[in-house]
Amino acid sequence: MELAPIPRRVSIVGYVTSLFARKVVAAASYAVDGAALLRGAGVDPEGPWDPKAMLPDTAYYDLLERIAALTDVADLPLRTGESMRLDEYGALGLAFKAATTLGGSYARVERYARLWTSVVEYELRPDPDGTLFILHRAGERRLGLRLSNEATLASAISLARQVSPVPVTPLQVFLRHGGPGSVAAHEDWFGCPVRFNAGADAILFSPETLAQPNILGDEGISRYLASHLDAELAEIAEEVTLVGRAKDAIAQALNEGPPRMADIARTLALSARSFHRKLSEHGVSFQTLTEETRRDLAIGLLRDDRHSLAEIAFLTGFAEQSSFTRAFKRWVGDTPASYRRGRAGL
Repeated sequence: MELAPIPRRVSIVGYVTSLFARKVVAAASYAVDGAALLRGAGVDPEGPWDPKAMLPDTAYYDLLERIAALTDVADLPLRTGESMRLDEYGALGLAFKAATTLGGSYARVERYARLWTSVVEYELRPDPDGTLFILHRAGERRLGLRLSNEATLASAISLARQVSPVPVTPLQVFLRHGGPGSVAAHEDWFGCPVRFNAGADAILFSPETLAQPNILGDEGISRYLASHLDAELAEIAEEVTLVGRAKDAIAQALNEGPPRMADIARTLALSARSFHRKLSEHGVSFQTLTEETRRDLAIGLLRDDRHSLAEIAFLTGFAEQSSFTRAFKRWVGDTPASYRRGRAGL
């Protein structure tokens, strides 16, 4: 079967769960300094493994690319996917288990993926041979994104194998990017043909596989968890709207120096008190939000060689390049110049 190109959806540039970063570093731990890599991505290596703790998608892709510069990563996505455990996904993992069939489990992923990423959408699409589980991720097809897509599809199979009483083997796996010299490791792990340079990132399942009952499937528990996840989804939608708008306003104001909360609140048509209260309800302070915005903006600008370090310092609200250098090293554990050189060598 040849999979025709599937139009990409537009996705919000944003965040992924830090769980993914911790997992990929653990899978590569034999060849890398995991603690240093996590700190460079803005993740505390000594902190708890909290799936609700997010990091910028660009920082995650940078992390993957830094690992690729240190060691062979041909099978890293497979090892990362295999290490994923449903118990680490909180209520979403429980909902995946409690769905009565494997198809129901993937329907939960399709609906609630937003709880752990803002840059990926999933789609279950009927196909003449069964059903396609499609991964939609917008953005530059950089190495980090490609590795992430492979790990995500491997995770989808790994999680399915944890709930099914029989081995889960898809009909085919498709990846949009080119593959390694040999696809034997991929086909051995998935148990089916793996087609690189395909029209989409997707897994094709037979009707029989998706109809397979789950070991712990329970309709009542599944309905209860779905209502809980719906409430979480509503909270996240509200948070994204406020925090996203606030970060946009902060980014626009940074070339005039660090913004004041009252000025950003006014831009959002809020009083300073109301803005402070709403941020507190979402568990974030204005100072933290400003620091995150400066860091994310700096990382993005450093990937564009058209901007000098002095210009980036100005655009991120620093009066002196030396102040920017100290702040950036605090954020990612490296100087802006070294970070840019490392990116150029990938």
